[in-house]
Amino acid sequence: MEGNCTMAETNEKPETPEIPETPGGEPAAEQPAGAEPPAGAEQPVSEEPAASPSPEQPVNVQPTEMSKEVNKDACMWAMFCHLVGLAALLPIIPLFGGAIGALIIWQVKKDEFPFVDEQGKEALNFQISILIYTIVAALTLCVFVGVLLVPAVMIFDIVFVIIAAIKANDGFHYRYPLCCRFIK
Repeated sequence: MEGNCTMAETNEKPETPEIPETPGGEPAAEQPAGAEPPAGAEQPVSEEPAASPSPEQPVNVQPTEMSKEVNKDACMWAMFCHLVGLAALLPIIPLFGGAIGALIIWQVKKDEFPFVDEQGKEALNFQISILIYTIVAALTLCVFVGVLLVPAVMIFDIVFVIIAAIKANDGFHYRYPLCCRFIK
């Protein structure tokens, strides 16, 4: 039978060359020139950061070090640009409150801080996108799809505004997912 496997087949291991060991049982640091360590052998850890993003780092965040350009005031105003988007969810502020609030803060502080200019555009673009998504979801209420879409858009808005506000306050250049870039 093709699918059966005998014990002799499963216990076979490919032969690997012997690596000299130190008295402590660890592989010796010296290897012949041009010899590669066998598969599974530990490689020295380099001090350089990895080129690919780590699992903790979202892909849409571009990490940068805090520089003279991104000071605490700029981070604070960029955070406010993002957080004002939550104003649209309050019952006393109309549906356009998030986009108008982001527009006001961005217009007032964009010349003073380049970081606020960038993050204000990002926040404004996201709030305009959320406004469009909400209108489309509300139009689908008549076919009962909107019953699920409207809360989903609201949750999406809340989660990503909070993430963006935290990242902006830390000095990171945050880019929203699923955002139409109307203002460049």
